[in-house]
Amino acid sequence: MLLHDTSLIFGRYVRQTLRSRFQIFFGILMPLLYLLFFGPLLTALPLGSTGDSWQVLVPGLLLQLALFGASFTGFAIIIEKSTGVVERMRATPVSRLALLLGRVLRDALLFMFQAVLLVIAALAMGLRAPLPGVLIGFAFVGLLTVSLASLSYALAMRVRTPQEFGPVINSLTMPAMLLSGLMLPMTLGPAWLDVLSHFTPFRYLVDAVRDAYVGSYATAHMLYGVLVALAFALMAVTVGTRAFRRAGA
Repeated sequence: MLLHDTSLIFGRYVRQTLRSRFQIFFGILMPLLYLLFFGPLLTALPLGSTGDSWQVLVPGLLLQLALFGASFTGFAIIIEKSTGVVERMRATPVSRLALLLGRVLRDALLFMFQAVLLVIAALAMGLRAPLPGVLIGFAFVGLLTVSLASLSYALAMRVRTPQEFGPVINSLTMPAMLLSGLMLPMTLGPAWLDVLSHFTPFRYLVDAVRDAYVGSYATAHMLYGVLVALAFALMAVTVGTRAFRRAGA
């Protein structure tokens, strides 16, 4: 029943997304602008990392896509709450976990599609990366999307208005972006900042994807990245499911 319920919710939101080309393509705009206008500035700089500048920047942009895109997905459920959609869904026997999974799996599919478009643009600009590494990068985008979308929905179920939701998300995503080394390796900064960044889970994901993009798979960065990504996803889905269950109590 969980699979059946999840597929119903997933199908509903996929059909909703397919009717909105604006949602599909506009979300990739910010990472694409970074790629076009920021990437060329790094080509002649020593970045202190394995691989060329594109192999450093593109993994960060992929995870930036998931970070900012998935963190703001909760806005949709605030609108659904105000229009009564959530109340009608809660009146059905659909699993509360399915109400979450159907949404976050749609989000993961959407952002992985946008990640594919971003990588294609990066290849046209000079990125060279092994296919397994690129696929690993997509997997991390999917896991990070599931994690952040689950937490975003959990928060959205607790607040009443977008005015309450937006400032909280902004205050969390900006420090996460700066401390995770999405744009540049944190090793370029002072030692205290590099140490502080290790308390941000996104740092481990960024390092793992950068290793994958240079063809290094059996590394400590990869191990830590996989463990952190899986643990973060499990924790986030648990929190999100509890939020949906409490809301339906």
